[in-house]
Amino acid sequence: MRKSMIMFAVAMCLSAPMVNLHAASLAGVTLPDTEQAAGANLVLNGLGLRTKFFVKVYVAGLYIERKSSDPQAIIATESPKRIVMQFLHGASTNQMADAFTDSFNDNSPDAAKTMKAETDRLLGALEPVKVGDKMVFTYVPGKGTTFALNGKDKLTIADPAFSSLLFSVWLGPNPPNADLKKGLLGQ
Repeated sequence: MRKSMIMFAVAMCLSAPMVNLHAASLAGVTLPDTEQAAGANLVLNGLGLRTKFFVKVYVAGLYIERKSSDPQAIIATESPKRIVMQFLHGASTNQMADAFTDSFNDNSPDAAKTMKAETDRLLGALEPVKVGDKMVFTYVPGKGTTFALNGKDKLTIADPAFSSLLFSVWLGPNPPNADLKKGLLGQ
């Protein structure tokens, strides 16, 4: 009996790290519980699902240094943060550009006007996406916001104000859908 208990305890100790390899799954997408950005350990704050007309478009994960349910604090913070979007449905470049433009205007209309050069650079770097593609936006203080598609960096926008504009897309007053924002905030 004692030997069985010891074997059970050893098995539990060995399998415990494996249980927490993936923090969360949503709509068939599983994202890791942590990511690294510029030497900072970022934790998965939450997952959200972007839908449009009942179509599942993408699952997004928000990574920040410390969990928070305060969208304004997350937007304003001068620390590394990341949004990971894994696509469940394809979208053309024009559809992507229209979605970002609408979100910029819906959530930060003044910033969208003053940062037109930066938003135009982002819109110009967009490409069509297909099922399974991964789009990642990472803000690092002193470096800026980097846009990567399927693991390849497409551009970096140095202006720190662009990070606030970009993260307001998902965390601002008018996100693409309310459940997406709630999920990213861990609610």
